[in-house]
Amino acid sequence: MAENHLAESLSGGLIMLKEIAEQLPPSERKIAVYILENPHEAIRSTANELGELSATSASAVIRLCKSLGLSGFQELKLRVAGDMRNTSEADFTDFASHESQQSIVQKITNNSIRSLQETAEIMNYEALSKAVEVLQYAGRIHFYGIGASGVIAQDAHLKFVRINPSTTSSIDFHLSAMMVAQMGPQDVVIGISFSGETYEVGKVLELAKHRGAVAISLTSYGLSPISEIADINLYVSSKQEEVFRSAATSSRLAQLHIIDILFMCVLTANYEKSIQLLDEVRVGINFVKQQSKK
Repeated sequence: MAENHLAESLSGGLIMLKEIAEQLPPSERKIAVYILENPHEAIRSTANELGELSATSASAVIRLCKSLGLSGFQELKLRVAGDMRNTSEADFTDFASHESQQSIVQKITNNSIRSLQETAEIMNYEALSKAVEVLQYAGRIHFYGIGASGVIAQDAHLKFVRINPSTTSSIDFHLSAMMVAQMGPQDVVIGISFSGETYEVGKVLELAKHRGAVAISLTSYGLSPISEIADINLYVSSKQEEVFRSAATSSRLAQLHIIDILFMCVLTANYEKSIQLLDEVRVGINFVKQQSKK
C-alpha cells in the first residue's frame, strides 16, 4: 500500500530532463528532448518503443534513467505522468528596476515555494533512504561547505548534534581536512555545494572516501564533479539559480529543506533514542538558562 502511494506521488521527471539535458551524451539527449516534446507518447511507450520513436535504442533509454539517478524506465514514466497531472504553472520570476515592495514580497514568496516544490519533485527516495541509514548508525558526522553553503553546514550541525553528539561542521578547508583525516568506515561526511563544482568540497569528499567514510553530496540537480565523487547524491532544483539576485535565497531554502528532511527521517528512524537525547539537550539548555539568571 505504501509503495503504491509513493508511486502515485512521484513527479519531477520533466524537471529532471530539462535541467540535465544539455549535460547528456547525444543519444540520451535525443531521448530527453523527445520526452519533453512528446510526454504523452513517452509514458505510453516501452523502452524499446521509445528508443525507436527517438531514433536511438532501448539501451540508451536505460542509460538515460541511470544518468537521472532513477531505478528504471518505469520510475521515469511515473515521474513524467506526475508532472502532467500537476496543473500548477507557477514559475520562478525575476526582478525589475525599482520593483514595488509588494511585488518583491510576492515574487520572493513564489520563488521560495517553487524551489521547495521542485526539490521535493526531483527527490531520489533510494538515495534518501541510503543517506538516512548511514546517518542513523554513523559514529561521527561532519558537514562541510563554503560561503552560503557553509551556513547550511552550520545549520545541519546544530540540528544533528542534538541526536549525535559526535557531529561537527566547518567552513574552513584545512580544519575540515584535519577532522576528516581522523575518520573511518563508521563515519559520514556531507559536502555541500550548490554548483557541485567547489574544489575544496570535492577534495574533502575525496579524503573521506580515502579514509573509508561514507561521502554524501548535497548539490543542485545534474552531473557535477562533486556528485561524481560522492557515494550518495542528494539534490535541490537548479532552476532557481537562474533568477537574478534572489537565487541565493531560494537555493539556501532548498538546501535547508533537505537538511530538515534528513534530520527528521533520522530522528524518526531511531525515535526512542533520539527523543531521549533531545530531552537531555533540553534539560542542559534549561540548566544553563537558570544559572545565567542567578
